[in-house]
Amino acid sequence: MAKKAFLSVVIGSIIAGLTGLFVKNISAPATSIAFVRTGLPTIILAIWMVSRNIHFFRGNYPRMLIASCLNAIRMYLFLVAFIYTSITQAVIMLFTWPIFVNILSSVWLKEKIHVHQILILFLSFFGIIIIYSEQPFSLDNNDFIGMSAGIVSAIFYATSFIIYKTEIDNYHRNEVIFYQNFIGALVFLPFFIYNRPFPGISDLSLMGGYAILMGIVIFNFFFFGLKYLKASQVSLIAYIEILSAVTVGVLFMDDHISPQVLIGGLFIITSISLLKYLKK
Repeated sequence: MAKKAFLSVVIGSIIAGLTGLFVKNISAPATSIAFVRTGLPTIILAIWMVSRNIHFFRGNYPRMLIASCLNAIRMYLFLVAFIYTSITQAVIMLFTWPIFVNILSSVWLKEKIHVHQILILFLSFFGIIIIYSEQPFSLDNNDFIGMSAGIVSAIFYATSFIIYKTEIDNYHRNEVIFYQNFIGALVFLPFFIYNRPFPGISDLSLMGGYAILMGIVIFNFFFFGLKYLKASQVSLIAYIEILSAVTVGVLFMDDHISPQVLIGGLFIITSISLLKYLKK
């Protein structure tokens, strides 16, 4: 089962690397994209739950709804990151989430952080500083806005990640995905209705494909792996998404990888790899 779980996370991570390609080709506002991305999986999985006679709110559902609220905020910031900056910069910023998982685990789960872990965390933050160094501190700078949105999104994702890990054994992975999207669907619905211009057929098709592929398919792979592997293992394997996303950005979106992004990205990837290795 461990091998299947490993392959599941690998496949899901490779597919997830296509996210930027979808978002960059959709002209609708982030809030409209966020509604379709969360609303379509919610509807599909609600039908699945009814067909299986599964109650919508069972178990520790208040905690799952809190995670769903966090995911709604995370989703908006996630899309803003891809819209405002390059795929490469966005995905590197978003993949700082394992750093925050370690920090939050020490506070929330009372896990002890050793001196070497603190030094490695400083190394990763230094990588972030290097990437930011080529951008002026200005809200008029799209790259600065996109990268900042990516960092904050990573914090919210890390928090919800811990919640889902503590509850994953109590739910089917489709239920977890339902909870993950439920609040977002409610929050972003008014924006989808009132945003103008209304998305055209092309945008709606792309958003629908994005919602099903990224909202249901990859998270089925991801949560299957999370159920049978350690959280640290999953977060390390998921770094394949960076390679997938960067490849997509370079090949299809003409992304330019500056020396600062390359060096800073290597600092972040290396630090988190060391962090996971030393925790074993």
